[in-house]
Amino acid sequence: MMKLDRFNRDILRALQEDSDISQRALSEKVNLSPNACWHRVQTLRKNGIITGQTTRLDRKKLDLNLVVFVMLRTRNHSSEWLDKFRKLVDKIPEVIDFYRLGGDYDYFLKVVTKDMESYDGVYQRLIDGMDFDTINSYFAMEAIAEQQPLPLDL
Repeated sequence: MMKLDRFNRDILRALQEDSDISQRALSEKVNLSPNACWHRVQTLRKNGIITGQTTRLDRKKLDLNLVVFVMLRTRNHSSEWLDKFRKLVDKIPEVIDFYRLGGDYDYFLKVVTKDMESYDGVYQRLIDGMDFDTINSYFAMEAIAEQQPLPLDL
């Protein structure tokens, strides 16, 4: 595991805020020469800490107004079942987060879609594709903090 010093954390913080920042602006922001900053970014990529570059979108301006947290429970815990479930979820673009859990539920999905009718289509694809013991859907009323950067000073 690569040790992150203050400069590396500052670089990562700045890139989480704006992944499109120019190399020159990034180096100025973190108080490093452009060459030293570039080398650090390359090292962070090489070590797999920076895994890509994305752009955040405003889901409401794209008419994606419904956020649903889906909690699933199953009686089947085989690796074959999970592999089949992963493949099913991979085919549902409305699922933006997917976790296996410990506790009362086995899986968590975060679904972003246009409306209730669209979510019902996601729900139908899930239950048509797999056998679940329980599915509970929780509908977000308001996004208070969404797409937050990762904490780097832990």
